[in-house]
Amino acid sequence: MGQYEDIRRYIEKEGLSERAVAKLMGISRNTVRKYRNGDVIPGKRNVQNRAAHVLTEKVTETVLGYYEEEKDAPSKQKYTARSILKRLRKEEEFVGSYSSVKHLVRQLKGVTQVFIPLEFDPGQAAQVDWGSAVVYMNGHRTKVELFCMRLCNSAAPFVMAFPTQRYESFLEGHVKAFEFFKGTCRTLIYDNLRTAVKEGWGKHVKEEQAPFKLLKAHYVFASRFCAPGKGNEKSLVENLVGLCRRNTLVPVPRVNSYEELNALLLEGCKEYHDHKIESRPDRVGQMLAVEQQHMIPLPGKPFDPAVVTTAMVNSSSLVRYDNSYYSVPCKLVGNYITLKAYPLFIEVWHKHKIVAKHTRSYKQSHVAYELEHYLPVLDRKIRAVRDAAPVKRTVHASIRAFGEKLTDRGFVDVLILSVDYGEIAVIKAIELAMHHEQYTFEAVRFNVLQSLQPTRRKSRPIEVDPSLPQVNPVDLSSYDVLLGRVAGNE
Repeated sequence: MGQYEDIRRYIEKEGLSERAVAKLMGISRNTVRKYRNGDVIPGKRNVQNRAAHVLTEKVTETVLGYYEEEKDAPSKQKYTARSILKRLRKEEEFVGSYSSVKHLVRQLKGVTQVFIPLEFDPGQAAQVDWGSAVVYMNGHRTKVELFCMRLCNSAAPFVMAFPTQRYESFLEGHVKAFEFFKGTCRTLIYDNLRTAVKEGWGKHVKEEQAPFKLLKAHYVFASRFCAPGKGNEKSLVENLVGLCRRNTLVPVPRVNSYEELNALLLEGCKEYHDHKIESRPDRVGQMLAVEQQHMIPLPGKPFDPAVVTTAMVNSSSLVRYDNSYYSVPCKLVGNYITLKAYPLFIEVWHKHKIVAKHTRSYKQSHVAYELEHYLPVLDRKIRAVRDAAPVKRTVHASIRAFGEKLTDRGFVDVLILSVDYGEIAVIKAIELAMHHEQYTFEAVRFNVLQSLQPTRRKSRPIEVDPSLPQVNPVDLSSYDVLLGRVAGNE
């Protein structure tokens, strides 16, 4: 340090040349030249930003080529540093590490995001979002939509699967989530969902959808919408979608219904209560118990998430909704009914009474029949029974096969029997009748009624006190002799 000070003093204050200073101090002229202008300070190391030796120009050009290939790919299916590393190792025999590739990706993108940590009070806010996943439903590969809600303070999750993201699914997801959490947060944070936002975006939302405003009024919460493309504003629920797919839905579930799938998802949410998030003071379940004390209580009556409309029953005793058709009792043909559409089923109401309920269909031009709705007409028009669509689409094959051996009247009567007593009882009765080669309605009806009779127990013999007089059985053979004599006299 003293040498540096002398060089600087001789040069700046005394005006000596490099040669003179070097001769005076007995050092090389290169040393004097190094320190004369103060560009280099002894003991201070310059920060070096050297690229890893594996990140050659060829590697950089290859990665740029990857980005060019994906320019039309969906935003959620683009390259990450890890996927680039995997491809480089496979195609280019790359030997570098993940950190070196991540460094290159940051350089090429030229953007480093800094996020401000957020902190929420108990009951203050929750985040809502949609995701998607694949399951096997009744053996078929099916894409399902996942409604996700996550409390911001405790990070407690709620996930529920639906066939679509339509109004009725969006509204029912809220209702079930509030019931699961046993309360409502004061503010809910969303993307700019069309089921919620009618006009505007982010903080510039001008108008919300009418069903969503009604939901907010019923549960007394406010809404806040993120800026477009700013998923970090609701990162908790964004992470929840991936968390659910990687844990609860791995391996890919094989279920028979949405009810079964949602029971599985709900169990996964409950299991997460035992999880401890590193940045949180307690486990999720413990924090949820505290947060529930600060949430808005549920209203006395839950919100009805159905989409309600009216429709006229056509001459085929069908009503149309969302390009599908549903049967109603034939006596309502020509009348207007009220139709309530839920995510998984359809209810038909007439004069404040529910008259039909069907599983919801999302197939184009699908027709859902219920045999009972057409029996009064079939009872009058028996000749239509063998070609009637409600019979072919709803009645078990074994009943239809047996009906082919009957008269039209007998076939219709068997169908009425299956509605009154259930298909299972009628099928068993048909199997018994066929075993005895009895192909009649009466045989089936007899077997059904017999199966409904309680099993009779064998009567036990009456115990008699041996001290009482004994009564011997009467011998009736003498009467046979008398009857023979009378017959002979005739």
